[in-house]
Amino acid sequence: MAKFDFTAAKIDGAFIIEPSVYGDARGFFMETYNKKEFANAGINVDFVQDNHSLSQKNVLRGLHFQTVNPQDKLVRVILGEVYDVAVDIRKDSKTFGQWQGVLLSAANKRQFFIPRGCAHGFAVISDTAEFVYKCSDFYTPEGEGGIIWNDPTLMIDWANFIDIERVILSEKDKKYPTFKEYKSKL
Repeated sequence: MAKFDFTAAKIDGAFIIEPSVYGDARGFFMETYNKKEFANAGINVDFVQDNHSLSQKNVLRGLHFQTVNPQDKLVRVILGEVYDVAVDIRKDSKTFGQWQGVLLSAANKRQFFIPRGCAHGFAVISDTAEFVYKCSDFYTPEGEGGIIWNDPTLMIDWANFIDIERVILSEKDKKYPTFKEYKSKL
């Protein structure tokens, strides 16, 4: 029996992953990662770092990427709900400039695999959310980059999920360039 259902996302190399969940009166059990099954689905990645964040409603983190040691990410939510977004910023990719949004929650247990070379961000829909993710390379501050969350070219549909008039951003996330500015430096 398959432990995961892998659905190819709109972005080349990205997958929406539905784990098998086994529940009874005690609660539930599920695998969140299985190297063999992921490799069989075409995700042959060695993860080296796990991250965990807690955020409040209307917090938007992103859109982040690394130019040095780019990271594949396997993301999921263990408390609350987020709207998770990946943007393909790989100039030679057939899906360059496209984005994919996925609702991730503790209730749906869905995961999103985001290949290296994509910008990533998420917005918190619930009162709070705990977000956990695996990375295929180590965080490298000098390679950190980003694209402004409300880029007019990308037109990411944040407004259907959060109150964009009340969005909460870090100072760094407020200052990222547009996608057009990013492209001009490639």
